[in-house]
Amino acid sequence: MEVIGWIVVVLLFAVGMLGAVFPVLPGVFAIIGAYIAYGFLISWEPFGWWFWIIQSAIAVTLIAADYAVSAIGVKKFGGTRASVIGSTIGIILGPFVIPAFGLLIGPFLGALIGELMTGAAWQQGVRAGIGAVVGFFSSVVVKVLLQALMIVLFIVWLLVN
Repeated sequence: MEVIGWIVVVLLFAVGMLGAVFPVLPGVFAIIGAYIAYGFLISWEPFGWWFWIIQSAIAVTLIAADYAVSAIGVKKFGGTRASVIGSTIGIILGPFVIPAFGLLIGPFLGALIGELMTGAAWQQGVRAGIGAVVGFFSSVVVKVLLQALMIVLFIVWLLVN
């Protein structure tokens, strides 16, 4: 049963890390799911309150930072709330509409369209779109780092406890 447990944990970690790039995957929730799978399939013994408090704090930070970093990217390039909303929609829909390049084109077009819908000039929409792409890549870096930290802490916690 332990081998199956570790296979499930590793697969959930992989899905979690892919979720840092592909927003349609559960990301941080898959990583938390790996902890739960470990508990049910192997042992709950290593986990105490401190483990759950630390991991929950990182998860909450990650979720908040994901949106905030993307929004900051759009705002730094002069985008409005409409372009932030548009880029968020573009990040989610882009990979489905344009499979090969949707992660790049989706947030750009979403921010551009959001900005144009507010009556902004085309050039302003393009700047907001560039900001959306920069914000998306910045948020991917933040998510990868924080999710990797969650996984490393899990492994360290198991080794120490």
